[in-house]
Amino acid sequence: MEHSLWQSVLGEIELSVPHATFVTWFKNTELIESTNDQVVIAVPNIFAVRQFQVKFSDLIKQTLAKNDINPEKIEYIVKTTSRRSTINRETTRELRSPTETKARSTSTQSGNLNPRYTFSNFIVGSSNDLAYTACQAVAQYPGTKYNPLFLYGGVGLGKTHLAQAVGNEIIKRQPDAHVLYISSETFVKEFLDSIRFKKKGFSDKYRNVDVLIVDDMQFIANKEKTQEEFFHTFNALHQNNKQIILTSDKPPRSIPTLTERLRSRFEMGMPIDIQMPDFETRCAIIEAKAALSGVELDRETVEYLANNIKTNIRELEGALNQLLAYAEMRSVTPDISTAEGLLGSVRRSRPQHVSAKQIIDKTAKYFSLSPSEICSAQRDKHIVTPRQIAMYLLRSELHLSFPKIARELGRKDHTTAIHSIEKIEKSIKLDFTIREQVAEIRERLYV
Repeated sequence: MEHSLWQSVLGEIELSVPHATFVTWFKNTELIESTNDQVVIAVPNIFAVRQFQVKFSDLIKQTLAKNDINPEKIEYIVKTTSRRSTINRETTRELRSPTETKARSTSTQSGNLNPRYTFSNFIVGSSNDLAYTACQAVAQYPGTKYNPLFLYGGVGLGKTHLAQAVGNEIIKRQPDAHVLYISSETFVKEFLDSIRFKKKGFSDKYRNVDVLIVDDMQFIANKEKTQEEFFHTFNALHQNNKQIILTSDKPPRSIPTLTERLRSRFEMGMPIDIQMPDFETRCAIIEAKAALSGVELDRETVEYLANNIKTNIRELEGALNQLLAYAEMRSVTPDISTAEGLLGSVRRSRPQHVSAKQIIDKTAKYFSLSPSEICSAQRDKHIVTPRQIAMYLLRSELHLSFPKIARELGRKDHTTAIHSIEKIEKSIKLDFTIREQVAEIRERLYV
């Protein structure tokens, strides 16, 4: 009775509110009890309780009245975990097609893939659109396009998500496909165990798959025997048109002690750089992650988080989760003042202020130069680029004016500062090495 009544109410509400609002707030609600005295509605979390009390009570009363229900009181409660889990499992079971069920089963049994990593929940922006498009092409035509696909970039930028999304999509399209996802450390360990304990079957395990996804290839550096074994595994798969997907925190040419023949094979397919997400992408990520938790953040709070956490997606998610958990536990709205308090406490461990001298000194030390060389008029390339990076950091970290930056570096003309900063901004987008250098110097400023 309650279920059919609530479905009727939800059907009318869905027609009267924006789709995003309905999905965010109403989709996972449940009518627990309806009498002449009161109606009890279960919602996902404590924050949703407050939202319903403040924003949606009148709408629900009016819609209930249309269905001849006029309670004196409407109570909102939080679903219990067990009950919600049961509901979610049932809902998932109802919605999942037989093909999807089989695919998920195959994935779990043979591929080590995390089913949460899909294309549909990956936020695409200018920093990762090329990688996203290439991954979709690989998922559609495994073994024929971009083989190997080599994704590289800093920590927490979505490499693992995209690589596993390819695997999940391939299994969805081809349920019998054998997709194997491992870390390079696992490959190294199993290879060494096969030698040490004379285990059989190591080569067959990796050479008889349709898709091999290996995460964090940089850890294969300095391991000659493992590289040799992986070289033969790579050749066996590639010659049979099996898809290979690799991820690393740096491009093949920057992985130390990687053998030349392995490096050339890594670069023969499609090496793609995933860059740090831009402001718009960070906002979209925050909004999407918040919506998954049933929370609709105001724009001011979203932009505050996006402006203050620029390093990687993982840190961004961590800050958002901290904000939502804090708000739920204290029954407060997760607004900008709450975010400021939380992020402020996190960042108080860092120095409150970095001086121009510290930026110049740290940059000089990073490149094994003296501060006087950075500030000199020398035009040698090994000094010019560090000087330009120092100017860029003076602008990005201290927001100094161009004339002020020029003076800090001993220049009278500020056009040099403008040119240098623009050059580094462009290089950060295109050159992995420059991007890593800037990131490392910035990190050292706050240690």
